[in-house]
Amino acid sequence: MNPKKIVFTLLIYCFVYWLIARELNLNFPAGTLIEGFLLIAFLTAAFMSTSNEWKNINTDLFYLLLFWFIISVLEVVNPAGASVIGWLKEIRSAALYPLLITTIALVIFNKVKDLNTFIAIVLIFSTLAALDGFKQKHIGLSKGDLSFLAGGGEATHILWGRLRVFSFYSEAAQFGASQAHIGLMALILALGPVKRKMKIILFVAAGFMLYGMLLSGTRGALFALVPGAFVAIVLSKKFKVLILGGILAIGFICFLKFTTIGNGNYDIYRLRTALNPEDPSLNVRLASQRVLTEYMSTRPFGGGLGVLGTNSIYNQDKFLSKIQPDSFWVKVWAMYGIVGFTIWIGIMMYILGKCCGITWRIEDEGLKIKAIALTSGFAGILICSYGNEVINTMPTSIIVYMSWAFIYKMPKFDEEIRNTKLLEPIV
Repeated sequence: MNPKKIVFTLLIYCFVYWLIARELNLNFPAGTLIEGFLLIAFLTAAFMSTSNEWKNINTDLFYLLLFWFIISVLEVVNPAGASVIGWLKEIRSAALYPLLITTIALVIFNKVKDLNTFIAIVLIFSTLAALDGFKQKHIGLSKGDLSFLAGGGEATHILWGRLRVFSFYSEAAQFGASQAHIGLMALILALGPVKRKMKIILFVAAGFMLYGMLLSGTRGALFALVPGAFVAIVLSKKFKVLILGGILAIGFICFLKFTTIGNGNYDIYRLRTALNPEDPSLNVRLASQRVLTEYMSTRPFGGGLGVLGTNSIYNQDKFLSKIQPDSFWVKVWAMYGIVGFTIWIGIMMYILGKCCGITWRIEDEGLKIKAIALTSGFAGILICSYGNEVINTMPTSIIVYMSWAFIYKMPKFDEEIRNTKLLEPIV
């Protein structure tokens, strides 16, 4: 009877399904359950939502994602001849989930209360993830964690005898990027017009999550934090904040780049290597991209969906299946070609620009700070996805897609808040 509860349940599920699978030693189709939640939400909304609520999808956001989905469907006939099964599995995270999640969010979420519930769920479960990461690092691993490492996770999560913390996420890179993303959101919200008690809670949560980012050993998480913070500073429209924030951001980068302070702490040392152009890991990625550049020069439409990455097991006869993308940007380029990548990055930059424009014009301070948090979080994740597959992995992906929908609804929320204030009696 309530599609909102279904979608919020899906949001929680996207945080914990790896925990459930690992601890209960289950091998269940997580993606199929996500689609099941979305199908139930759509069916419920079809009966419970009015025609006016369905008109909310009449936005450029919906049409852009629909256009991208159509392009992704057409990739099934890519001349490179990638596997249809690989295409079917890849299209879900690459194009289907953004379209379905954003559409249903545009239809059913119509109150500021819904926005507050969304933010609360994201902050609570991200903080719990940080605490679980702390437990993994300083107390010990659970049976499910040990099973994950023994099943192949050790190769990428035990480096030089040190654990890259992954909490209850799919792996450390996703955990680290998500912690940077939501930690930045919590910090921004703490600087907004909230009560002192809530400020303290948000600052503490932000501290936990930024520490979780360090524990993950994910160097790319730095590129979710810094660009996101820059966007937040600009959107604040406060000259003093812009100057002070710029000085702090530059100071932080200089601290990592030009000093060795803190190198005795492995987590700080590893984060510092993200700014080292001689880093072996970076050079391996650049070498892979040089190989791809030559191969892709004759394939403007790419090798097809699922041709590399997790679903490359269905395309073992293809050259691209031997390449590690290590980046969602590179993965889109390899699957869709330069034509598809140009369209995708154009869509992403348009959505980011539109979200910034909406945030810029919001008048209510409480709503504005939430819009800044969501927009800057998306900006950080988009840039971070150059280094890792982040924006297409749960729970980050559902957070970003729902954030888009809520930002697009904020002009309506802002107007309702203004009208409510006008109706309040003057005492």
